[in-house]
Amino acid sequence: QVQLVESGGGLVQAGGSLRLSCAASGRTFGTYAMGWFRQAPGKEREFVVVISASGGRTAYADSVKGRFTISRDNAKNTVYLQMNSLKPEDTAVYYCAAAPTSFDTVILTTENFDSWGQGTLVTVSS
Repeated sequence: QVQLVESGGGLVQAGGSLRLSCAASGRTFGTYAMGWFRQAPGKEREFVVVISASGGRTAYADSVKGRFTISRDNAKNTVYLQMNSLKPEDTAVYYCAAAPTSFDTVILTTENFDSWGQGTLVTVSS
């Protein structure tokens, strides 16, 4: 497992942008697929996006496709989530998660993610 710490959340107006960061500990970061999930008040946690260990593959939830971009810097043990054109329905606690992988895949289930951050709150006002 790795230790994950998210940052970058905050309050933004609809149409605005935020960039979340997730810093990971450990020397094996480059072997983990990294994902972002979110949980809105009163709702279940949902998948947002995942990036493969190398960064060469990504998969997005339809609700954020074209607005959010995930990237990673394996030299810095950090994954980023650039969020543009934010909507009030994007309001949630955003969690970073890590999934150990043997292949450079993004075909994963939530159960594959064995390390989770504490979450960072994103609030989008209308």
